[in-house]
Amino acid sequence: MLQAHSPLWNYLWVAPNLYLLVIAFVLWRRGFGRTHPSFLAFCCVGSIGQLSLYAADVLSWVTPKAFWHVLWSGLLIESLVKFVLIGELFLHMFGPYPSIAKLGKVLIRGTGVVLVFVAALAAGFSQTANAYFLVSGSHLLEQTVYIIELGLLLFIFVFSAYFRLGAERTDRGICIGLAISASVQLAIWAFAAGNLSAQVSVRLDLLNMATYHVCVLIWAYYLFVPGRVTARSTVALPENNLALWNRELERLLQ
Repeated sequence: MLQAHSPLWNYLWVAPNLYLLVIAFVLWRRGFGRTHPSFLAFCCVGSIGQLSLYAADVLSWVTPKAFWHVLWSGLLIESLVKFVLIGELFLHMFGPYPSIAKLGKVLIRGTGVVLVFVAALAAGFSQTANAYFLVSGSHLLEQTVYIIELGLLLFIFVFSAYFRLGAERTDRGICIGLAISASVQLAIWAFAAGNLSAQVSVRLDLLNMATYHVCVLIWAYYLFVPGRVTARSTVALPENNLALWNRELERLLQ
């Protein structure tokens, strides 16, 4: 079972993405796209991209070069959507401070656009010189995206915890799933930096896919299972500079 293209391998590659499509469909029917359009886009883009990559992997008539082109296309689009999603979560988190929320959203989206553009540009200029850049370049882009993604998510967690800004259950679940996926992916990349046997590499791939499966279940839990209703505290937020930053930023933008 612990080998490439075994039943377990096929399940862990296909099933989470099918579940994610079902989640997206149910959320769309419930009107979830009005409040979280970027997450719906992430569900659709991520799942369709991975299912297309799986098809390219198992179909014998798909060439290796075509496979890596499919991977590059899916990775670039998914990376851009991820940064838009994180910007949307930032806006939801810091909604009471519109100037800070808008600035953070613009910076996050701008980072994603620039990163994807630079990676695509580098790929275009490097493929003729190095035929293996499709492989090494995709790994480099994926690592870079996960590092920035995890850094931005940690910033949201730390910033909101420091100022005691409560997040909605849905936003919290999305952030947790993204953070777990990025953390495990980076840990696997660090562990795989050395020379590993084929069997160990397969097990690491299975661990990565299993982690993503768990993340999909986490999103389903936070999206569909109602949380406990707790009374909101009437205690005012502690004195901090966040409101001051928001006022000064508004004056600067005006």
